[in-house]
Amino acid sequence: MKYRYKLGSNKIPKITCPYCQAKKHWQRFIDLETNEALPSKYGRCDNASKCGAELNPYVDGYAKNNVEDLDFNWSNRAIQNIKEVEPSFIPVEVFSRTRSGYEKNTFIQNLFSGIAFPFEVQEVERVISQYHLGTITKGYRSGANTFPFIDSLGNVRAIQVKQFDNKNHTVGTDFLHSIIEKHYTKKRKELPEWLKEYNKNETKVSCLFGEHLLRKYPDNPVALVEAPKTAIYCTLYFGFPNQKTDFIWLAVYNLSSLNLKKCKSLKGRKVSLFPDLSKGGKAFELWSAKANEIQGKLNGSTFIVSNLLERLAPEEDKAKGKDIADYLIENDWRLYRTMPINEDKIEVGILNPSIKEREMILSKYPSIIEEPFKEEPENWDTEINELESFFSNAQFENDSITLDKCSKILDVKKFLTQHLAVVQSNKGSRVFRPYLDRLKLLQSNLKTQFV
Repeated sequence: MKYRYKLGSNKIPKITCPYCQAKKHWQRFIDLETNEALPSKYGRCDNASKCGAELNPYVDGYAKNNVEDLDFNWSNRAIQNIKEVEPSFIPVEVFSRTRSGYEKNTFIQNLFSGIAFPFEVQEVERVISQYHLGTITKGYRSGANTFPFIDSLGNVRAIQVKQFDNKNHTVGTDFLHSIIEKHYTKKRKELPEWLKEYNKNETKVSCLFGEHLLRKYPDNPVALVEAPKTAIYCTLYFGFPNQKTDFIWLAVYNLSSLNLKKCKSLKGRKVSLFPDLSKGGKAFELWSAKANEIQGKLNGSTFIVSNLLERLAPEEDKAKGKDIADYLIENDWRLYRTMPINEDKIEVGILNPSIKEREMILSKYPSIIEEPFKEEPENWDTEINELESFFSNAQFENDSITLDKCSKILDVKKFLTQHLAVVQSNKGSRVFRPYLDRLKLLQSNLKTQFV
């Protein structure tokens, strides 16, 4: 009988036991094929008199994926003296400090004006509130958006920090606890006690993004994607869970994060999974295999992996690893709100299908053909003339001005030039109505200031 995983020799440094906290007593298992240590949870405490805990990879199924021990009796071994280690969470007061500064938040501001089809203010405000999005207001990540991972009991498990460019493409990734630790280290200050305890967590992102919504919407189906940003865009495009048939959009964090432990909160749910594209369809195959395994262990649950992107995406998009949000943002979000939720709804406009294919899909929903594709243009001439006349005579005391509680204009003159050009070039189109509405809101704010 050949064993692949064995306890490491003394050449493998011992670490702190995760159960009794004794330093340099936890001997880790190693992979004899690669000579690398397994995840730190697999090992044995050699402090036998006080602890003696052991967790080996043959107990919880880790080794089954690479089994060479064909004669090993899987049922004969058990975890000895294991005590459940409670995870530490990010304190509410630390999390609460991220819930401001939206006027500096690049991701949020882009949703108003930096993308092809801007969203209405109330829509963005609702998605901020629903997912508790926040902002980093100081330091090297200033202007970045925060995506908190909050479990079904309201505990903040992790806060991912993402920086975006003016098109909402990711340009930097971090975590709030890491940013705070760097700050204290740079100042040569001792870490706060909560952070010391939090750093002991083996896994930081230990729940689904949006998991806290499951208790609020106990009967709704779930749509699962990889990244929090994708879940936000899908919610804005397909709508909020106003009815029991509407999706709750959740995210696992990344491709490899889909696992049974995270998905236990989905027991009894109907779950549709939308993996990102990948070269050779590897992401789709991985999630299909995992979904099948998870469904087998969660009674009453249904896990269905959508092959929509795999069927329609060109090979070049698969090589780039595009996700569903990359296609959604090329289309007007209002189109998706008029249709019942199903794969046809997701397919409309996605991947820029041929005119024939688009007409075939739209023919199922006659009510949406008129808008936005055959909409009657609105007449903005009077409104535009009034705005141009007002702003040509307006005086600005500052370069910046607060537009509403989620928006701040940093350069008023640049804002006016851009927005007036957009409404003049696209006047009458409902797609660009938000540009006109923001100009009118600015006009209203300036009138109030000078009354």
